[in-house]
Amino acid sequence: MGQTSPVDSTGIKPPDQNPLRKSASAFAPLQIALFRDRWIASTVSSVGTWMQDTAGTWLMTVLTTSPLLIALMQTAASLPVLFLGLLAGATADIYERRRLLIFWQCWMLGSVAILAVLTFVGIVSPVTLLLLTFMLNIGSAMNNPAWQAIVPELVPREDIPSAVTLNAASNNIARAVGPALGGLMIAAFMSPDKGAGWVFALNSASFAGVIWILWRWKRTPLFKSALPSERIAGSVRSGLRYLRYAPSLQGPLIRAFTFTFFVSAVWSLLALVAKRDMRSHGAMGYGILNGCLGVGAIFGATSLARIRRHIDADKLLACTGIYYVATLLILAFVHIPAVAIATLIGAGFAWTTTMSTLNVSVQLSVPGWVYARALGTYLMTFQGGMALGSVVWGVIAQRSSTKVSLICSAIGLAASIPFTSRIHILKGELPDLTPYKWKRPLPALATTPDPDDGPVRISIDYSIPPENYAEFTHVIHSLEAVRLRGGAVRWGIYRDAADPEHLNETFIMESWLDYLRSRERMTAADQVIREQVYALHCGDATPKVTHQIWAREVGEHAGHL
Repeated sequence: MGQTSPVDSTGIKPPDQNPLRKSASAFAPLQIALFRDRWIASTVSSVGTWMQDTAGTWLMTVLTTSPLLIALMQTAASLPVLFLGLLAGATADIYERRRLLIFWQCWMLGSVAILAVLTFVGIVSPVTLLLLTFMLNIGSAMNNPAWQAIVPELVPREDIPSAVTLNAASNNIARAVGPALGGLMIAAFMSPDKGAGWVFALNSASFAGVIWILWRWKRTPLFKSALPSERIAGSVRSGLRYLRYAPSLQGPLIRAFTFTFFVSAVWSLLALVAKRDMRSHGAMGYGILNGCLGVGAIFGATSLARIRRHIDADKLLACTGIYYVATLLILAFVHIPAVAIATLIGAGFAWTTTMSTLNVSVQLSVPGWVYARALGTYLMTFQGGMALGSVVWGVIAQRSSTKVSLICSAIGLAASIPFTSRIHILKGELPDLTPYKWKRPLPALATTPDPDDGPVRISIDYSIPPENYAEFTHVIHSLEAVRLRGGAVRWGIYRDAADPEHLNETFIMESWLDYLRSRERMTAADQVIREQVYALHCGDATPKVTHQIWAREVGEHAGHL
């Protein structure tokens, strides 16, 4: 899986195996005013979010001693993305993203405000805390694909890796500052309820800045279909179909799920580690440990652009995986706060390196029409690993101990590295995913089909001489994935038994509108494959293409053909 470069048998120097070697400087996107304003507002909001994460988790440790309920705080934060990630991406691809973002930011503001009021009046319970944390993260799950999908609308394509890394830096600056501030605010009050309530109130207010930036933004989308919008169910199906036939997208998803499943033990059990190893510091100790992850992540974000120029993605991911194995074992066996702090700073560096690399791989592997769906699927996979892992490690910790749970996650992560290393990320030349501009319109048809007419069968006849047959069958099967990603529900290539040089390609679309969408979705890279197929055709004219629409039965009194 992943992107691989073509084999060069001519002696010409092969393409650069590290496509990010020539990426822009780390801070180039901040020179763009719109991206900078969005980044600042997002950072402030993220500080509030991480303050809430610390305050909410610590409040849960006050309300209950159950390791499972404490670990479920991470599940409540991650589970909505597991169920809603693809739906969120589908809505962001078919509806106006700016309005969607404003709506979900308001949703999150309201959810946190309700939690703040309940905490102030002293009626919050473990169930209430989990429920409202879940509601908050429904908004986050629906917001995030659209939030990440607008990056290409704000910066040039060559700045996307740096923009993604800066977004990670924003979150991790917040992670460095927010947990400590959250712990400090709780410690400043005699009652943990009152301290947590003020943290929740400040987080609610932090969403206002993001809403203001979005309200003022005059959006110009990069990709706008001339065809009617897909319905949500159809948009979800086409996103899943694209994923099924896109190995370059499958690779990052597999690696993201595997990594987060095992590493989630750090996030879900860190509060228990803080209680055990930093007992005298209370909530502030937990905030310090959580903040160390953020400090390390900032170092990673600021240096990642330089590192990428010298080390390819596969080696980076292997190194970060090995480091996290060591981190989990150190947290299990070493009970010295200074050692835990130093280890977690390095873990933050490794976390940003891993997640930024996988995120960039997704963003550079898909065309604009399916961009948010791909990001939604990535976030769903990422958070799904976090949610499921948190449950597993929480159950093990409750039935045995935190130490045993951390050891089990370290062993599992170590065992997974040899397998995930076979899945290559960002290797070889990146495809040109700009929309292909058709030079010729569709051929004239006797009647113009209705958009819902279908199924539609597209048949293409090729004349392939025997010497080209082996190459043709190889290239035409590359075209199969193009057809299926674009919306075909069935594809086949057939050889005429009476005339072996006559081959016929057939693919089926659910409707005429879906066929028109498939033409609109073809990228420049897809067209290169199509041209390779057509170049092997022997004849004066181009291959013959026919469009056939399902012939529905007409009743005797229903009319005439």
